[in-house]
Amino acid sequence: MDAIRTEALTKHYKVGFWRPRKYLALDAVSFSVRQGEVFGFLGPNGAGKTTTLKLLMQLTHPTSGHAEILGQPVGDVTVRRRIGYLAENPYFYDYLTAEELLAYFAGLFGFDAAEGKRRAARLLDEVGLGPERRLQLRKFSKGMLQRVGIAQALLNDPEVVFLDEPMSGLDPIGRRDIRELILKLRDRGATVFFSSHVLSDAEALCSRVAILVGGRLAAEGQLSDLLARNVRGWEIVLTHVPLETLTGMQAAGQLERVLEIGADRYSVTVPASSSPEAVLPALLARGAHLVSVNPVRDTLEDLFVRKVAELPVARGLEVPQPCE
Repeated sequence: MDAIRTEALTKHYKVGFWRPRKYLALDAVSFSVRQGEVFGFLGPNGAGKTTTLKLLMQLTHPTSGHAEILGQPVGDVTVRRRIGYLAENPYFYDYLTAEELLAYFAGLFGFDAAEGKRRAARLLDEVGLGPERRLQLRKFSKGMLQRVGIAQALLNDPEVVFLDEPMSGLDPIGRRDIRELILKLRDRGATVFFSSHVLSDAEALCSRVAILVGGRLAAEGQLSDLLARNVRGWEIVLTHVPLETLTGMQAAGQLERVLEIGADRYSVTVPASSSPEAVLPALLARGAHLVSVNPVRDTLEDLFVRKVAELPVARGLEVPQPCE
């Protein structure tokens, strides 16, 4: 059973006052998230990521399409107790402390006061909040509020955690702490669905990703498979080879790049139109010692930029004026 599944999820908003028209926020988006994986939902600003999360949380309703969480329709009461959610811009009552806020939310889940305090203390430790947990939230920075928001999303030990831009406002130490926390959630079997436009976080954490552009799904799949499709060449590291041999092969078009990386140690790039087997015999015959051969593949950033460029954005749909 998939932890999350959407089928042709579509959302129109009406915009404009004198001449209303439809704004297509999501266009028939279908994807699935397996149980126990970290799934990255990626896209540029305004791509529709937050709209998708709001539909999954039933904070708004789709124009058409269907979505399920843990095998049940979104909004099912029994499922709500099994999920956690961090909004993109969480807002909490300013005059509560972090401890009081989490204890209050724990009470909403039915935990008694003692258990609520215990859970609050444990989660504040996990997100890296120390003595400041006893300060009112109005004195917190953006990054500190983000840590509190992540803690509240985990109060009920959820099976599925939805995080909308979880790294927003965090300093490098905070980003590292939250990455480690997400991996701990995965290791205990939780499913983590997080929306982001920070590609380095997704590449470090995710097993599968989906890329949303202009409300449309541009790519979805195993991260390793998506990045393996475009091999741009091969990098070969060599020692004990004369530099003039390498520059000569570069001039002949057999090598794209020659880079000295140390004393008598070179990195050379073989173009994608060729192969390592085509150049290695000549190099080895000249006394070169082979250190390594590695394919040069697209990074997630390369894939992301290409998908954004490939898929045109066309979301405004004119709506006929109502009859008088």
